[in-house]
Amino acid sequence: MGQTAIVIGATGLIGKELVTQLLSDAGFSTVKVFVRKKLELQHQKLEQVITDFDKISASSEKITGDVVFCAMGTTIRVAGSQEAFVKVDHTYVLNFAEAAKKNGVTRFVLVSSLGVSESGGNFYLTVKRDIEHALKRLKFASLIIVRPSMLLGQRAEFRLGESIGKFLMKALGFLFIGKLKKYKAIEAAVVAKAMIALSKVNLEDVSVFESDRLQVLGK
Repeated sequence: MGQTAIVIGATGLIGKELVTQLLSDAGFSTVKVFVRKKLELQHQKLEQVITDFDKISASSEKITGDVVFCAMGTTIRVAGSQEAFVKVDHTYVLNFAEAAKKNGVTRFVLVSSLGVSESGGNFYLTVKRDIEHALKRLKFASLIIVRPSMLLGQRAEFRLGESIGKFLMKALGFLFIGKLKKYKAIEAAVVAKAMIALSKVNLEDVSVFESDRLQVLGK
């Protein structure tokens, strides 16, 4: 029998790639996705759990498996306020992680962000830093934190500013060499592949991988 993967944030840019790649990975026999509404996707390995993330206790008994892949995240614009942003990127993630830890899940793979540091920074990076710290305190046997740069890929919703940024990052990609490599834009599919590869490595305690390393691991 293969492993059971648990995915939250399955409808996002990285999350969609994670689900697709996990379903085709022979190392995983079950892929559980916790979603607000059912995905238009069918597969013999796929198990969908309709979830109210405001009431995670109602679904907590189903949060069982070998490894959690967390690609949950939003933007302040989509969320509508800083408070709503924190609810998605911090509260929902932490509540889910606590339930997973309680149920014996030993590995947690988190999508964070390039630029996270102990000093925080802007509001977005401070929230990302705080959820990293909160997950560290849960003491998973293996906590893997990935910090990708600007993501490339087709989102469900159009973001003008991001689209312009992607265009520029692609056009100027040749400039990102040496110490600047980690700032080069990265395909969501590459991040997902790297996350899955890292979940299979015997990494203990906390491991952090920035975008340049993800580029290599996700080739």
